[in-house]
Amino acid sequence: MRRLSYAAAALMAGGILFAGPALADSIDGNWCATKGVRFLSIDGPKMVTPGGKSIAGHYSRHDFVYTAPAGEIEAGKVVNLHLVNEQTVLLEHDGLKEPEVWLRCASRPVA
Repeated sequence: MRRLSYAAAALMAGGILFAGPALADSIDGNWCATKGVRFLSIDGPKMVTPGGKSIAGHYSRHDFVYTAPAGEIEAGKVVNLHLVNEQTVLLEHDGLKEPEVWLRCASRPVA
């Protein structure tokens, strides 16, 4: 009986040590540019671009890569999005001197 008590106590202590808020840790979601009023949304391999076009791209949990369609500011460029943390994504493409910072947001901002 005593052996069972020690095992139960050890399991409870381990659960307490590793308990914490569950974070999605994924690039999926809505993102707003920190400069200007721009928005994009990622849902697995599907995306709504800053220009409002629904397209498909190359998805992984922490990265998303797409070729910007005609009519977009980055038209024809390969755009890389990289999840830095739960609230921050960096957007990079040829022509940018430094990555753009995008923050997680609830929905499309009003211009």
